[in-house]
Amino acid sequence: MQQPTALQRIIQVYFNDPAKTLAVKSGTQVLRQGGYNDRLYWVKSGKLSGYMHDETGEQSARIFRAEPGMFFGVHSFFSRTLVASTTVIAEEDSELAWIDSTTGAVDVAQYGPLSEQFMPVMVHELAKRQVLAGQQAIAKEKALQKLYAAEQMTTLGQLAAGIAHELNNAIGVLSSKTDGMQGTVRQYLARHQPELSPFLASGLDQGQAATSSQVRQRARALQQQYALAREPARQLARAVPDGEVPVAWLTDLDESLAAWELGRDLHDMRLAAQHASSIVRSVKQLGGGDQARQPGVDINDTLHKSLSLLQSNLRRVSVVLRPAALPPLTASSTELVQVWVNIIKNACDAMAETRAPQLEIITRCSRRRVTVLISNNGPMIDEAIRHKVFHPNFTTKKGGLSFGLGLGLSIVQRIVHSYGGSIALKSEPDMTQFRIHLPIA
Repeated sequence: MQQPTALQRIIQVYFNDPAKTLAVKSGTQVLRQGGYNDRLYWVKSGKLSGYMHDETGEQSARIFRAEPGMFFGVHSFFSRTLVASTTVIAEEDSELAWIDSTTGAVDVAQYGPLSEQFMPVMVHELAKRQVLAGQQAIAKEKALQKLYAAEQMTTLGQLAAGIAHELNNAIGVLSSKTDGMQGTVRQYLARHQPELSPFLASGLDQGQAATSSQVRQRARALQQQYALAREPARQLARAVPDGEVPVAWLTDLDESLAAWELGRDLHDMRLAAQHASSIVRSVKQLGGGDQARQPGVDINDTLHKSLSLLQSNLRRVSVVLRPAALPPLTASSTELVQVWVNIIKNACDAMAETRAPQLEIITRCSRRRVTVLISNNGPMIDEAIRHKVFHPNFTTKKGGLSFGLGLGLSIVQRIVHSYGGSIALKSEPDMTQFRIHLPIA
């Protein structure tokens, strides 16, 4: 027959007396910190927690949990102080067995005095409490990391909102003054040089529609057709990008082009002010806008807002957006913009060394969900990193404007999951793709 372990023997010998068994209801205070205690308790069933209070008694913290098979009252019993070092409260109905200071040692000749026999109890209890302390330390560290991340995002959001507010004032002045200048210039030409008004109006209304390559091709044709110098031909190609050039343009080409260029510049100033105002509104949303989810949110519209926010990052990137007709969702536009901005910004960072960077965004719809695919042709992400990209505080960035906080994709995942959606990453040598599913209902 197998001999019981030292711990099993102690339980059998010292904690099997029905007269020394205690049933306690949930919420019962078994020990009080600083109170008298001459008992060593063994938990037969149930669950209890030990709390330590500060000097005022106003603050307390749980320092151990006593579950079946565990002991408490160890310090006051074995140190013979007879003063409880913690307050122990039953979290649920529990059954306890106990011995007290009058309990004598059994089989002293074979097993030694009580303190020697109970050494396994002390070691066992110390080991269990060490494990619990480690678990609590890990949980505390995780909570602190979440708190730090939230504080970082709050600080950045407040900074963004403050900067956006200041920029909005300047953009408002620029926008109103530009509109005023347009009206003033129109009136001036109408009174003093009415023959130039059509050219000004062309620049104001249409701006420059031709690309640089189209201008070069058109300018070469105009040079030959009208015997123009290179620079006037290029200016005329910008103003009249296709078709026959009306005779009115050629009557006084320099004056016509000057009026058109003035109109074009005012046109561009107005568009720039509108674009800047749109970006500022988006930044203010991210900085502290209303996060409430409302019906009628257009996924494609949130993608357009994200691309507007990242214009500076996308200057050298070829962007292809293939939107499908999507049903409106009940969502927070701010949260979705934050999702797309983080993913697209990461793609731009990944393509920093790519010779011809390309970004493709595709939206799709089925009966139950909307799918957004965001792909880039940056380098492949190896498998070890793919498993970590959604972990908080994981980052491959070394600094710079992005700060390398390692928060972006963990926040993205949290937002997507809060909608009941999913996000997955696939990476191959020629393509890395994020696939986001959002339920329609």
